[in-house]
Amino acid sequence: MRANRSVPPAVVIPVLQYADVPGAVEWLKKAFGFRERLTIGTHRVQMTFEGGALVVRDGGTSNAASGNHSVLVRVADVDAHCARARAHGAKLVHEPETYPYGERQYTAVDPGGHVWTFSQTVDDVDPAAWGGVLHD
Repeated sequence: MRANRSVPPAVVIPVLQYADVPGAVEWLKKAFGFRERLTIGTHRVQMTFEGGALVVRDGGTSNAASGNHSVLVRVADVDAHCARARAHGAKLVHEPETYPYGERQYTAVDPGGHVWTFSQTVDDVDPAAWGGVLHD
């Protein structure tokens, strides 16, 4: 794939709408640890987190997300990440919990109403052990 400095190098890049782009960017940096990559006026900002990327864009006057999507982000320490998010006012939907499929996760809602799940791998579990079917 050809590189372009105007686009993050990630392969999949969610685009989330917010009524207040600068405010959302500052909150995402403080609460979830994203970094600004490229700012385009006050209506669009590319952000990065580890090897992933996100575009924050102007979504008009409403700050309510549609509720038909969520974003999953893998982190090294879900409990520390949760504490950081909580300290910056993230609304927790689910506290950190370890699941049989080898992930420890928590879910939060940002000020724009977007649902985020942060996941830490705690064990390498064969999907067949919990009813999954791996297609490799």
